[in-house]
Amino acid sequence: MKLGVYSMQKVFFNGDASSITCNTRSGEITILDNHEPIISMLEHGTIKVIDEQNKEHYIPAKGGFLEVNSRNQAKILIDEENA
Repeated sequence: MKLGVYSMQKVFFNGDASSITCNTRSGEITILDNHEPIISMLEHGTIKVIDEQNKEHYIPAKGGFLEVNSRNQAKILIDEENA
């Protein structure tokens, strides 16, 4: 899936990902390719992204928003830990 992870200050990830794991208000979720559309608020924690080369990326966040659309695209807007 196409993924962009952004804060107001910078871009943390922009590319293809095979999975995203993050903390939402309902608990931890993992998003895989072709996930159903979802919009969710994120809780404090670390977002784990596994890219198409199976490399893991860890992005700390105070909170934020996750959107997955029907075109296999995901966007995450976060509050940075050290902002």
